[in-house]
Amino acid sequence: MSRVETIGRATMYLGDCRDILPTLGKIDAVVTDPPYEFETSGGGIFRRGRENMDQIAAAGLDKGFDYSLLSAEQFGCAIVFAHNDQWAGLLPHLAAEFPRYAICQWHKTNPMPVANKHYQPDTEIYVHAWKPGYHPAGELPQKQRFILAPNGQDGDIDHPTVKPLKVMLKIIGNVTGASICDPFMGSGTTGVAAVQMGRQFIGIERDPKYFDIACRRIEDAQRQGDFFTEAAA
Repeated sequence: MSRVETIGRATMYLGDCRDILPTLGKIDAVVTDPPYEFETSGGGIFRRGRENMDQIAAAGLDKGFDYSLLSAEQFGCAIVFAHNDQWAGLLPHLAAEFPRYAICQWHKTNPMPVANKHYQPDTEIYVHAWKPGYHPAGELPQKQRFILAPNGQDGDIDHPTVKPLKVMLKIIGNVTGASICDPFMGSGTTGVAAVQMGRQFIGIERDPKYFDIACRRIEDAQRQGDFFTEAAA
């Protein structure tokens, strides 16, 4: 199944990003939270109350992704979240593609109270990598390498790995360029942030359920943006 929806500054594709990305040409930035690669089984009695792990596994969001999709030939910069165990392979790829990068963090103010013979999951890493001319944007106070924000969904989104809008608004504010692509769109938070900040957005999602949720959220964000623009005129 394939489908394309255009809503204001946003264009969304229902399909596999491996097929769609090569048709899109050059884009200023890829900003994405791709499938992590980690073990979702186990946990014993401590697994109770962690149904999101079952949701992640059911959606295939624990199998990782093809790093070659993040290409400096197509993108001026890349901002990517990943699981701790992926960075040993992903960071060398980004460093080989983009001459500069920074390691940044989202510090959760309400992390899950678990550790499972590891550290508590109170921080998620993301990397901002860029080519010349695509360095981080924003004034000095906006260029902190960390974000403080609670974990949790903005409303009834029903996606197991959704990022808070506050996190994505900060990240989009650090992107140089007008066009932003998320090849693993999920429920569309990156697109909502992009639209709210006046950027062109291209999203790709293979799951029809999440695609529809993303389209609805981005349409709402576009409508609100148009309303405030008209009110200010």
